[in-house]
Amino acid sequence: MKGIRDWVFGQLLSKSLASTGPLSGSGSFFSEEPVNEESDDPAHMAQLESSSPTSDTSCSSNCNQETGSPQSLEQVAADSYQPNHEVEVKKADSLTKIEDLRINFFRLLLRFGQSHDNLLVAKVLHRLHLAAAIRAGESNLKRVKVDGARTVAAEQEASGTPELNFSLRILVLGKTGVGKSATINSVFDQPKALTDAFRPATEHIKEVVGSINGVKVTFIDTPGFLPSSTSNLRRNRKIMLSVRRFIRKSPPDIVLFFERLDLINMGYCDFPLLKLMTEVFGNAIWFNTILVMTHGSSTPEGPTGYPISYESHVSQCTGLMQHYINQAVSDSKLENPVVLVENNPHCKKNLMGESVLPNGQVWKSHFLLFCICTKVLGDANTLLEFEGGIELGPLITPRVPSLPHLLSSFLKHRSAPCPGESEPDVDEILLSDADEEDDYDQLPPIRIMTKSQFEKLTKSQKKDYLDELDYRETLYLKKQLKEESRRRRERKLSGEENFGEDSNSDPQQASPEAVLLPDMAVPPSFDSDCTIHRYRCLVTSDQWLVRPVLDPHGWDHDVGFDGVNMETAIEIRKNVYASITGQMSKDKQDFSIQSECAAAYADPRGRTYSVGLDVQSSGKGTIYTVHSNTKLKNLKQNVTECGVSLTSFGNKYYVGTKLEDTMLVGKQLKFVVNAGQMRCSEQVAYGGSLEATLRGGDYPVRDDRISLSMSALSFKKEMVLGGGFQSEFRPVRGMRMAVNANLNSQNMGQVNIKISSSEHIEIALVSVFSIFKAILDKKMTENKSRELLEMG
Repeated sequence: MKGIRDWVFGQLLSKSLASTGPLSGSGSFFSEEPVNEESDDPAHMAQLESSSPTSDTSCSSNCNQETGSPQSLEQVAADSYQPNHEVEVKKADSLTKIEDLRINFFRLLLRFGQSHDNLLVAKVLHRLHLAAAIRAGESNLKRVKVDGARTVAAEQEASGTPELNFSLRILVLGKTGVGKSATINSVFDQPKALTDAFRPATEHIKEVVGSINGVKVTFIDTPGFLPSSTSNLRRNRKIMLSVRRFIRKSPPDIVLFFERLDLINMGYCDFPLLKLMTEVFGNAIWFNTILVMTHGSSTPEGPTGYPISYESHVSQCTGLMQHYINQAVSDSKLENPVVLVENNPHCKKNLMGESVLPNGQVWKSHFLLFCICTKVLGDANTLLEFEGGIELGPLITPRVPSLPHLLSSFLKHRSAPCPGESEPDVDEILLSDADEEDDYDQLPPIRIMTKSQFEKLTKSQKKDYLDELDYRETLYLKKQLKEESRRRRERKLSGEENFGEDSNSDPQQASPEAVLLPDMAVPPSFDSDCTIHRYRCLVTSDQWLVRPVLDPHGWDHDVGFDGVNMETAIEIRKNVYASITGQMSKDKQDFSIQSECAAAYADPRGRTYSVGLDVQSSGKGTIYTVHSNTKLKNLKQNVTECGVSLTSFGNKYYVGTKLEDTMLVGKQLKFVVNAGQMRCSEQVAYGGSLEATLRGGDYPVRDDRISLSMSALSFKKEMVLGGGFQSEFRPVRGMRMAVNANLNSQNMGQVNIKISSSEHIEIALVSVFSIFKAILDKKMTENKSRELLEMG
């Protein structure tokens, strides 16, 4: 049968060489304290747990004493005799247990009439031999018996002494109506569980106990799950939680998941049920799960109307089930064994009266052999004393921040938290124009036209009128900026005024009253229409701004507020500023926080020193970054900045340094060049960039600019070169356009065009058409995928 070879090989070899958990149901996914039906005394198991490391330590200790210690041979022998003796006793006891397990396995094969040449049997025997070899050690390989156990098993089975101490405890899971109870009756050859063809027969969890060839077999029969749907989700989860509580005290050895072979097709729709099982029981439940396909004699018709090959049908159905299980656990390496079952009393039988499948296989003996091998593998794994458990799912590696990403973020320009402070080049430009005659005050008065008067003008007159208004607006804004720059210089010189107070303000003036911000748009709610008891946001005279964060994907009965945002920027003392920005979100499962705190000292001589702390949630961990910057204005048209950062995530630390220089050429041309590195352990990432910006003639009133940038990033002997273009301008009056484009040496890049206008409605029509076309393309893609699945 497909999957047997891969499953057995994976269970035997990977378990012994790389895995660290039991195969049987006594693993950690059922209970924190594993339960072994063939239990030993605690002192004896404690000796087994320390046998292997004790052996290595003892050997190395003795060797060191014999070669480098001045002690006498008698003293060495006296010190090492007792540890060596204990190790030998532990090894002998472990070998005895493994040998007993091998003898029991041979007795089971004799009782159930299984051949030793069976592939599955051969793999289990190899696993037991490997366990004995590991426990014995390289020096005692000759003591490992290989063929003696078969003779001893035959003698014990013939005499009936000692009594065979072996039992099976099997958990049964599956949808209702798939034949769980009917299979239990077929295995025992008598009605042990109630069955019904028209309604669920098992309403409560119960144990069905019986004996097969002298082996005690206990089935834990559970209520069937309902087909996957939103309405059945709660009931299925309730059943699974009750099963998990039931098996906590006495974990099963094997898990059987039932599905009907005749109902599986390419449109399998019970993947949510598999996902729910994984969520409730954990990924490890699938590791010791056997897929049981009932109605194993069914062979549906193919697309041509003729029955398809039985082997092909079974392979297709089992492959589909395995595919969805791999998706549920996010691990494509898992290969569950498959057993076909046919409970129909009219099933074809052989000369011995046993039910036979269309491929000639006796399903009952095959089913019992799988269960026995699984239990034996679990017991052998317990004797190997692996610690921990086998991990299913994607490789669980700690999420480590990328050095290139951290370096790119660190190299970005970060403004110091100085309220009321502007860029140094802005003050320089405004100061150079301070001595010039104020053109705005020299302008003649202009009469503002009404809308009706404006409509009577000709096209050229309208253009001249609007150009005149733009010119006057530009001069007025420049005048306002000059006055603000003058006030800042006066505050620096006098040092008598605080941040937020105007130089002409009255000290006795009362603080402004709180202002109510407009209500945020929330999703439709089942609450009452009364909106009095809503959370409101006020803007008060203090420096703190706290407001809720709206979740646009909230439920209809939820107001959508599941976060808080807080901002402040204050002057602690003269020339010392601080700013705090943070946002916190919390729901039933996740908690996230993003916060940026910074403090700066602005030296009147032109230097600025700043330090900050950034906190950001990343999955279940938190990234902490401490950074410090120093800005030096060494020349009138040149500003140099250097910075360091320390990022902590988990048990790793990332240290970064950078150097940045800004040069101004005239009023419109600006060059920025920076370089830095980010280091973690033995890994280092280097990077740098050069950016040239040409600003418009009305800067800083109008922020029209064109920027060209080049960047280089080197990490792990690989260098990536990139180039970028940024532009922001007004193509026509009343419209704003921004163009961003970048491309790197790995042929990766993007182009982003953003247009905003308050007059040209046709731009909105273009966006509506794009959205409609995207929805239509997505719908066509889904239809094609559905057709391909139906065609197989």
